[in-house]
Parts: sequence; C-alpha cells; structure tokens
Amino acid sequence: MAECSRDPLGLNLTERGDFESEEVHFQRIVNAFKFYRQHSLQRVKTAEQSYLKLSEDHKQLIVNYPKHFENVRHCIRHNYEIIKLLVHNTEQMFENQHYEQVENGRHVTENNDETLKEKTPVLGGFDMDKVRTTLKQFSRDWSLEGKAERDACYKPVIEEIKQLFPMEKCNASQVSVLVPGAGLGRLVHEIARLGYRSQGNEWSLFMLFASNFVLNRCKGTDCYVLYPWVHQWCNNRRLADQIKPIKFPDVDPSNLPENSDFSMTAGDFLEVYQEPDTWNCVATVFFIDTAHNIIAYIQTIWKILKPGGYWINLGPLLYHFADMPTEMSIELSYEDVKEVIIKTGFKIIKEKLDVRSGYTQNPNSMMKYHYDCVYFVAQKPQS
Repeated sequence: MAECSRDPLGLNLTERGDFESEEVHFQRIVNAFKFYRQHSLQRVKTAEQSYLKLSEDHKQLIVNYPKHFENVRHCIRHNYEIIKLLVHNTEQMFENQHYEQVENGRHVTENNDETLKEKTPVLGGFDMDKVRTTLKQFSRDWSLEGKAERDACYKPVIEEIKQLFPMEKCNASQVSVLVPGAGLGRLVHEIARLGYRSQGNEWSLFMLFASNFVLNRCKGTDCYVLYPWVHQWCNNRRLADQIKPIKFPDVDPSNLPENSDFSMTAGDFLEVYQEPDTWNCVATVFFIDTAHNIIAYIQTIWKILKPGGYWINLGPLLYHFADMPTEMSIELSYEDVKEVIIKTGFKIIKEKLDVRSGYTQNPNSMMKYHYDCVYFVAQKPQS
C-alpha cells in the first residue's frame, strides 16, 4: 500500500493493490495527460487536411476556417499548460515510487530504469477519452457553467442530508458522510462546508489528479481558464462554441469551516470500506452503475452504515462494464435493484423516478444526453 502525506485540506489519498500493477497504472495515467497536446493537435491536423482538399470555390465560402483551426490549437496548448500544473509533482503523491514520464509522446526516464520502460503501457484511445472527460469534469464540478447539473444532481442530496441531520438538532461535526465515486470532489466539499464530517472515495487516478489540483492548489475563485469543449467537432451552432472557455473554481476550495473534517481516499470502494457500522450516511451520485456486481455495492453500503443510518442515491443504470467481453458485469433493472435493496434489509423511505439530469454536457451543443435518474433514500433499521 502506498500513501501520500496528508495535505492542508485533509486530502488523504490511499492507493491499494499490488505495487507493480499500481506503478504501471499510475505511470500510464501520467503519460496519458502528458500525451494530450500531441494527440489533440493531430485531430486538428486531420480536420485541416480535409479542408485543404476542398476546391478553391468551396474554401471561399468558409474563409474563417483556417483562423478557427489556429484558435483551436491555441486552446489545446492552453489546456496543456493547465494539465502540466495538474500533473506537477504527482510522482510524489505516493511514497517511495518513481514513474517514467512522457513528454509529447516521447519517453522521459528520470531514474534510468530500463525495466520500467519495458512496462510502459501503450497509450490508446480509451486513455485519451478519459483525459478529455476529466477536462469536462472541471466544468461540471467547479464552474458556473456546471451549476445546472450540480443543482440537478447534488442539491437534492445536500438538502436531504440537511433534513435528516438538522443543524439545530445534532452536532454536524459528529455526522459522518461518505461519498463514493466522488469525481473532482465538489459534492464532498459542499457537505464539508456545511460542517459535516465528509469523505470522498474515488478509484480513477484521472479524477484524483484533478481533484487534488483543485482542492489543494487552487486558492480563490476563477483562478484558471480551461477550454473543455475544444474537442467537440460536431453539433456546434457556432465555431465560437467549440472554443468557449470556462473559469474555475467558482468557489474557493479552501473556504471551509475551522476544524472541518474533509478527506479523500483512493481505491476500490469494495476494498477500502470494510469496517462495519461506521457511517451515518452514504451518498451515491452517478455511482452504483460503476460496479461489476451492483449487489456487492448494496451489501457493502449496508455493512458500513451505522444502524439507523441513511443511503441517499441519485443516478441512472448505465453499467460501465456492460458489453465489455473481458469484464464481469451484472446489469439489473431498477426494479430488481430495488428488490435487492429491500431483501438486504433496507427500508426505502423516499423514492422519485424520472429525475432528469445531464452529465458533463456542453450547454451550447446541438446534441445533449439526459438521464431520467432514480432518486431514493433508504434507511438501515436501528435493529
């Protein structure tokens, strides 16, 4: 097990598993971020080559496109400067480990370990998709543009916690709330701002690098500019929409109550959380469908909740491992999920169907995906 030291905001990252596989995985994620510029600029080149194949008559009809290609390149280069800040010193996040890096697709070996180079995974489209998704997460979690999504997904959970554990009737600092699948940490942060003991859990190192940057290195508001939609080449109403910037963070991440208890863990939810009767509340937002086996998630939530504790859930059932031939994936309908929840022992005290929400959607896009989510509150009985 490798750990990084506890930082001023209480972000305590714990990575579990076999050291060698951890090392290779960590290295691959860092390399994916550092390959971002080269990979993204290649896509611009492809678009530009298609433009150059047009007849001169057709080019004259869209004379602004060469300038747009340059604007896109500028945005990509700017994003890469943010990425460099994001991954800066990530090699020191975990103790006693050295990782090979990639600069623009070329290996940079800092420890002269040739065996490490042999273990370097080949970067694929999946990793680069994750990098782009991470950039969009900044919009969802930490920009004004993401407020509508946060209001749809986070606000109901926050209001429910305030109703279940009212400040005037309990000591909020003694109420422990766990947020698995915490992403970039905004929901965990909002809960901590209210004074509750708040912990997030995240498995993805893409998200952990980004949340570490926001929560620990961003001071003040609107400190940075990012272009999260620069990779969207289709369904743009205007060329300007592709290069529209966001500013982040929209709130100061360091603005927390004195003596607040706010932390993050890194690792598989099922492995990290095994202590029974620990949490007053577990809040899952767009999380339960990330399971290989959703039944195991339900039983773990039951196990770690204190008697009388609450599970608040909002999200769809996309099932992330569906249709992956090498991955186990149990894909239950909501009706079956609900039956498992009840058979496990929970009492469902609130339920809403068709709660409409998006996820990292471009507000200016001509195409948007929306989920009709399920929202429920379930209680673990006192006895």
